[in-house]
Amino acid sequence: MELDAISIRSRFPALSRTLDGRPVIWADGPGGTQVPESVIDAMSGYLRRGGSNHGGFFEASRDSDEVHREARSALADFLGASSHDEIAFGQNMTSLTFAVSRALARTWDRGSEVVVTRLDHDANVTPWAMAAADSGATVRKVDVDPSNASLDMDSMESAIGPNTRLVAVTAASNASGSLVDVRRVVEMAHAVGAIAYVDAVHLAPHRTIDVAALDCDFLVASAYKFFGPHTGVLYGTYDRLNQFDTYKVRPAPELPPGKWETGTQSFESLAGLIATIEYWADLGERVSRSAGATLTRRDRLVAATAATSAYERGLARRFLDGVGGLPRVKVHGITEGDLTDRTPTFALAVAGRHPDEVAANLGAQGIFVWSGNYYALEIMEALGREDTGGLVRIGFVHYNTAAEVDRILEALAAF
Repeated sequence: MELDAISIRSRFPALSRTLDGRPVIWADGPGGTQVPESVIDAMSGYLRRGGSNHGGFFEASRDSDEVHREARSALADFLGASSHDEIAFGQNMTSLTFAVSRALARTWDRGSEVVVTRLDHDANVTPWAMAAADSGATVRKVDVDPSNASLDMDSMESAIGPNTRLVAVTAASNASGSLVDVRRVVEMAHAVGAIAYVDAVHLAPHRTIDVAALDCDFLVASAYKFFGPHTGVLYGTYDRLNQFDTYKVRPAPELPPGKWETGTQSFESLAGLIATIEYWADLGERVSRSAGATLTRRDRLVAATAATSAYERGLARRFLDGVGGLPRVKVHGITEGDLTDRTPTFALAVAGRHPDEVAANLGAQGIFVWSGNYYALEIMEALGREDTGGLVRIGFVHYNTAAEVDRILEALAAF
């Protein structure tokens, strides 16, 4: 079954927002998505009932324990992990990556090499560079192919060598939308005994994630990018999570995944995170009704992302076909083919206009987009755009519509 856009949109209260009497267009999904009513209800419900810290001998504390366990189980299903003990939570992906980088760097020395890419969000670059500087390790950077704003796989192969201890790579660019062959990168890393650390923040709302199939050692995501609250998610194989000593207070847990979680978690956010996964699962149930089979939660989540990915490709093709008729607009990224190798996120320039000017003009019309580098600093430098203000970013998710795409194209044409 195809997605029912009207039904989906009715579940997101923020989509009813207006500006000057017109519905606004949330085309800023790559910077953060809106949440379903059920997520809001779950978070407020936890707070309304009253919450306590975990580990106590009373009902409210046991409630928090259960929320914590169920959130881990839900994310294990979402990411394809084999156990909820492979899931840990933190403030956001950036904070988690800084924590992991410090822990791993304790095992590096001056002969170690760390590989990062110029396609990545800086949260998957600077934490590793700083950790390498502290340990004396060398940082090697993988280039971007400027012709399509994608990762240069030949450069990746050249960067990885016998002294490589870690390869940090994005699964999808938060700037250009280009996907990366993560499985191939992981194989390169493992071939020399290196750890593979994957940033799946931008990928999560657009594709099914299967950590078992990727065979990665660590993977991080942020729930607010896939219709949930502001909570970071860390996956690691149990052996990897158990292998390293973490920076933590006493007497925090000594075993995974608790050893990777600092302080008290935001239990209301974890309650919202459970509701987020249930939203995805319910969507998968709706699009799979014709199958007539009993589906696991993982099955439903896979069905949901398959349906949303197909729907988003239609939006992406509509946008690219339309913007191709605007001679002053240049899209940096993949524009040809079936678009299975990109997400519906577009980095574009309007000739003679500063990106901030374009974003402000669209914003005044109720079209919410980003401008600048969106912390994807190195790809902007590789594309020669950082010194001129970066690019305009327009991104779609499954609650966007073809009519919204057309309205954006009309606004760009008029501008």
